[in-house]
Amino acid sequence: MRPKIYLFGDSITEESFRDGGWGASLANLFSRTVDVVLRGYSGYNSRWALKVLDRVFPEAESGGSDGASPPPLAVTVFFGANDACLPDRYAAFQHVPVDEYKQNLHSIVSSLKKRWPKTLILLITPPPIDEDERLRHPYAENPSGLPERTNEAAGAFAKACVETAGECGIPVVDLWTRMQQDPDWRKAYLRDGLHLTQDGNKVVFEEVVKKLNVGGLSLEKLTVDLPLLADIDHGDPLKAFQ
Repeated sequence: MRPKIYLFGDSITEESFRDGGWGASLANLFSRTVDVVLRGYSGYNSRWALKVLDRVFPEAESGGSDGASPPPLAVTVFFGANDACLPDRYAAFQHVPVDEYKQNLHSIVSSLKKRWPKTLILLITPPPIDEDERLRHPYAENPSGLPERTNEAAGAFAKACVETAGECGIPVVDLWTRMQQDPDWRKAYLRDGLHLTQDGNKVVFEEVVKKLNVGGLSLEKLTVDLPLLADIDHGDPLKAFQ
């Protein structure tokens, strides 16, 4: 069986298989070598993610000598954008205090490591927030006239995510910092102040690939699934499958 890379996260992950999405780009990059498996859940926060973790990754896929599926090569964990909703705005039901968010990430990472000790776990911070655009694109009635997220709050959660990665000894993509290195990040990378444009997806893709490569997961080190057409003898094609 081909090895897998799981993408576990909220709507920014769920949307990643759309045209130009970072997940679709990963699937294209690793075609014939790895199955990129989408596990994105729009609107979810880290509290909900922890609650459903065993349903997302059932014990039957723990791997081992009992005939179960082999462990994945990597799992990306991309939560925080919904945790960072402000507790006094219309999306308060999604809010998780930053200290709890950090503990939830620790628990998710710990559970995944226990299940798959050799799997690369990669955290991704929430992206920056364009508050003006969030006002233009509310997903529910917003009687307060205030954005449900702020960039400052997202930054606090991004910092907590980076700290968690350091404490767990795993890699992290600091998307919040990386995107704001571009002066035009609001228009270039965010289509509604939160979700990603194609250029924003490209940034995530490039940063994730860098971390995977550092972790030893590169095309040069992966085995191609079944013979390539160029390696098949035209005079005796079936010989390649023996």
